Order: sequence, then structure tokens, then C-alpha cells
Amino acid sequence: MSVLATFFSLDFVQRALLVGSLISLCAALLGVPLVLKRYSMIGDGLSHVGFAALAIAAALNATDAALYISIPVVVLAAFLLLRISESSHVKGDAAIGVIATLALAIGYIVMYRAGTNIDVSNYMFGNIFTIRTADAWLSIGIAAALLCCFVLFYRRLFAVTFDETFSRAIGVKTGLCKTLIAVLTAVTVVIGMRMMGTLLISALIIFPALTAMRVCNSFRGVVFTAAGVAVGCFFVGAVAAHLLNFPAGSTVVVTNGIAFALFSVVGRCRRG
Repeated sequence: MSVLATFFSLDFVQRALLVGSLISLCAALLGVPLVLKRYSMIGDGLSHVGFAALAIAAALNATDAALYISIPVVVLAAFLLLRISESSHVKGDAAIGVIATLALAIGYIVMYRAGTNIDVSNYMFGNIFTIRTADAWLSIGIAAALLCCFVLFYRRLFAVTFDETFSRAIGVKTGLCKTLIAVLTAVTVVIGMRMMGTLLISALIIFPALTAMRVCNSFRGVVFTAAGVAVGCFFVGAVAAHLLNFPAGSTVVVTNGIAFALFSVVGRCRRG
């Protein structure tokens, strides 16, 4: 208990737990419509774009402003993904694959040529406990704004998720709603990369929604359950990572995987 008490008393730990919980919550809420629309891998594609932006920032010796550089770049990529996927020539999953692999290749080339002394594994797998105070406050502000947007547009997002044609017929601007989801996802991915890294951030979007769907049948139930699962798994994963001396991001993903397995068993038992 003394170990945990000391752990929770540290300023950087309190900062990391607060930021991580908010990011996990945002990712889980956005993950529900993304998973239901079969567009959940957009997080993976955008995270690779974020890696390229971070690499460019590092090459320009602008690491301190990496977050400010990455957000507009990834948002622009989200717009591009929407436009490409809406065309009849390239489907959504193929568009994500093209942009993800191209961005990752560009990012690595930039880092290789610049010869920057960067801990690549930190960008790939993340470490929430190394987040700086300035980035933490920025992430908290952005996460709060994202949550407000989700609450304000909840009904429209619900309508577009389940029946886009009917939503368009009753006057809902479906294009605007889809753009909003893409932009919110892009921003969430960028601020979450410090916690999970470019390779694992999509897990925060996919796992909580899928886990909640094992036991819930309503959209609202899935949203609330996914939110609880996301925050709970992050908290448990972060503490376990400290106690077991494991990497935080990977431990959070494994915790989400365990929760998914447990909820799957519960859901199967309830269905008989």
C-alpha cells in the first residue's frame, strides 16, 4: 500500500492519470460511431500521419512545438481521407492503408536523413508518464472541448451512425457530422500519441466500443459502458505497468484485451 500511496502522490503521476483518463474517454466515445460505421481503423491511419508530423518537427528542432504542428497536419489528413473514401474509385480501408504506409515511410525517411537523436520507441509505443506540464494542460483543454462537442452533437451522431440516408432526408447535415467525427478523431489521435504511441493509439478507439457491445444492445448503453471500460482499463493498466515495471501503453492495451475477453464471456452467458 505504501508503494501505491507514494505512486499516487507524485505530481507527474497525477498529471499522467488525469490526461490519460480524459484521452481514453474521448477515444472511447468516438470509437462507438467509428466501429459501428466500420471505419474504426481511421485512428491507425491518422496516427501514422501524426508520426510523420512529429518526425518533421524533430528534424526542424521544433520538438517543443510538435503537438501544435501535428494537430493541423493530422486534421488535414482526416479531411483527405474523407474525400478519398467518398469517391467511387478508392474505398475507405484502402485509402487508410495508402495514407498510413506513405506517412510512416516519409516520417522514417525524414528521421533517417536528419540524423535526429530521437527515441523512436517512445513515439511508436508512447509513455504517458513523460508528458510535460504544458502538453498536459493543452491535452486537458482539447479533451474537454472534444467532450463538449460530442455531447452537443450526440443526437445527430446517433442518427448518422445508424441511418445516414434517413438522417439526410430529415435535414441532418450528414457530411458535416462525418467531418466532425473525422476531425475529433484526428485531434484525439494526436493528443493520445504521447500516451499510446503511433502503433497502439487505435486500440483506445476500438477496444472499449467492442467490449461494450458484448453486453449492451442500445447505443446509449454502449456509449456509457465504453466510457467506463476505457477509463477503468487505463487506470488499472497504468498502475499495473508501474507495479510490474512494464511499458504503460502496452499494458493498457493488454488490460483492454482482458476486459474484452471477460465481457465476451459475460455476454455469452447472458444470451444463454
